[in-house]
Amino acid sequence: MNSEERTVQQLTGLDASFLYLETQNSPMHIGGLAIYDPSTAPGGAVGFKQIMQNVLKRACKVPALNNVLLEVPMRLDHPYWRSNGEFDPEFHIRHIALPKPGDWRQLCIQASRLHARPLDRARPLWEMYIIEGLDNVQGYPKGCFAVLSKMHHAAIDGASGIEIASAIHDLSPEYDKPSTPNNIPKDRTPGYLELIWRSQLNTIKTPARVFEVAKNTVPGLAKTVAGLARGKLKRVTDIPRTRFNTNVSAHRVFEAVEFPLDTIKQIKDTLPGVTVNDVAIAICGGALRLYLDSKGELPNRSLAAMAPINIRTVDQHGTAGNQVSQMTVRIRSDVKDPLERLIAVNEGTSSAKELTNAVGAKTMTDYTQFIPSTLTASAARLYSKLGISNRIKPSYNCVITNVPGPQIPLYFTGAKMLSNFSLGPPIDGMGLFHGLGSYCGKFTISVSACREMMPDPAFYADCLNTSFLELREAATTHANKTTKKTSKIKAKVSKKKAKKKTKKVTKKNAST
Repeated sequence: MNSEERTVQQLTGLDASFLYLETQNSPMHIGGLAIYDPSTAPGGAVGFKQIMQNVLKRACKVPALNNVLLEVPMRLDHPYWRSNGEFDPEFHIRHIALPKPGDWRQLCIQASRLHARPLDRARPLWEMYIIEGLDNVQGYPKGCFAVLSKMHHAAIDGASGIEIASAIHDLSPEYDKPSTPNNIPKDRTPGYLELIWRSQLNTIKTPARVFEVAKNTVPGLAKTVAGLARGKLKRVTDIPRTRFNTNVSAHRVFEAVEFPLDTIKQIKDTLPGVTVNDVAIAICGGALRLYLDSKGELPNRSLAAMAPINIRTVDQHGTAGNQVSQMTVRIRSDVKDPLERLIAVNEGTSSAKELTNAVGAKTMTDYTQFIPSTLTASAARLYSKLGISNRIKPSYNCVITNVPGPQIPLYFTGAKMLSNFSLGPPIDGMGLFHGLGSYCGKFTISVSACREMMPDPAFYADCLNTSFLELREAATTHANKTTKKTSKIKAKVSKKKAKKKTKKVTKKNAST
């Protein structure tokens, strides 16, 4: 395949950290599970060969699909991404089918097994599985197929994952079908000595970089310390330990629920200042309350979630890699009343945002540039082997991340996407991952967890549905009361105006 030579790109400290933190039981890839209706495709069907050709054709637009890792000798520095100008589509794109009857439970089990397997670091760090046989999945027409995609977190974050998805999807069933794939650019591979020389140059430059980052971040850190001392800013502390805060096994479970996006927005509009994200966190908080209470394990204190924040600038749109920070939010699992829980979640997220803004969302990302490449991977393995997560206080109980999707239909090789769910990496000390998303009027909560920690994911899906229904009912009741109260106030005002008008007319007639 003819291609144009380029220069290898070094991973940032944040991107490389996802490689260093990966262990045998904690693969650090993220992914998606989308369901498609092939009846919209030209001819009413989509073949596996068509899918392979379509992806291969678009690979030149997506470097993450053809980049492989180039390690620095003796791990003296962060690795590089290198494109060799081609990839093997038959290795990365695989074709399987569910056994009959082909229902939702079977799809979730298959997704869990595929998601649990680590990616091969000797190849581009992604895989795609075309899953047929979805003939008994409730709510979907017969003949649908699913696509489960996996890509290493070192290559993408949630936001860049959406951008990559847009590169392989179309806005209509019609799509370009050239006879030959486009050229994939090729990188010049540096030699052994050149990589060592580059690492030494980076080492020499590090003190100046640290000084530059410190100069930019010290004012924010000083402001934060002062705010915490005065009580104007608050940190989330005293987080309880749960079943999700131990070492994870190598096994995974997956589940997902869908809600009407309009209903989520109606709940949001019930109270001033509440966001869609607040509503979703309150639903998760209610679900975890129900789930842990059923096990006799509900703590008196609220659970807390790590919530990633997208800090991608306008200039960085369209680029891969990670541009994320994070904040800690209480999910208020300690509050029984759903509407009171939503109010408490909103107060907590507002407080967390104030703290993040004071520190600077980009601060921690800036400091990850100086992660020591040789020590971090060893520390991660030791952390897992010694079960340190079982001994220290948890920093979070779970992950809740929200990546909004498009509200217009997308098509893959002519097939219309009907639903889109996300998969995330449960890790030691945090074995529960919630992926929030929206697409074409649907709002989804997807769950990836360690199977030892959550052996009954279908029950947790029931808890999420129950929590949503309770919050919807409470919000509707509150909205109706507010409407009645407003109507009464308006009626009183109208009465007073009518009385004043009558008095004026009477007075005028009397004077006449």
